[in-house]
Amino acid sequence: MRHLFYIFLLLPQLFLAQTGFEKGNELYRKNQFQEAAQAYEAVLKTNKQSAELYFNLGNSYYKLNKVAPAIYNFEKALLLKPNDKEILNNLAFAQKLQIDEVKEVSEVGFEKALTNLTSSRHYDSWAWVAVFGSFFILLFFIGYYFSYKTILKRIFFGGMFLSGIVLLLALFAAVAEKNNDELFRPAIVFDEIVAVKAEPKTDSADAFTLHEGTKVEVIENLDNWRRIALPDGSDGWIRASSIKELK
Repeated sequence: MRHLFYIFLLLPQLFLAQTGFEKGNELYRKNQFQEAAQAYEAVLKTNKQSAELYFNLGNSYYKLNKVAPAIYNFEKALLLKPNDKEILNNLAFAQKLQIDEVKEVSEVGFEKALTNLTSSRHYDSWAWVAVFGSFFILLFFIGYYFSYKTILKRIFFGGMFLSGIVLLLALFAAVAEKNNDELFRPAIVFDEIVAVKAEPKTDSADAFTLHEGTKVEVIENLDNWRRIALPDGSDGWIRASSIKELK
């Protein structure tokens, strides 16, 4: 009975969220991008999130030439729907409006190769690879158990061995990628232009300057300051109000 009560309690919110989303879509089709963005933002205030909602909101801000909000919402959509080609494509267009060009420091060696391997898929995808690996181990074991010919037993045993390797690698990659995802704190610069400080205080020397839309990683908190790092290896302190974290 209690579950039914909660369902009836949530129904109006779900209805309002769906209505707001459809209203935003209709306004967007009429090229009323500011009103569409407001409709989508109103849906977010009801604590309803989806990749489609963030994607449409990003498109609205892109049409309004609002760089930071567009990039921020495309990035939020990617968190919910990783590697989506349409989101990645529109994000790339929005990033062309950025002023800052930050080049990633190239890494070499085994650690880089391992990172490239684990980050090539979302941890959910690696988990599914592990599930399929377990399934094939079971199949090969059944084949091995019921085979009478030596050659078939060898084939099924070899299949079991290879499936076991795939399973272990997938589990390792899933755990590693999950840990990396939890530790990674990406954020988008929202100030049109902001000086990144060498120390967490206003009168500190400027380390470098960033512009709206640039993606950074938050690596430390101190009161209302955030220490950020860029893919090129540079880091510094910025006021928390100048950025908006994605997680």
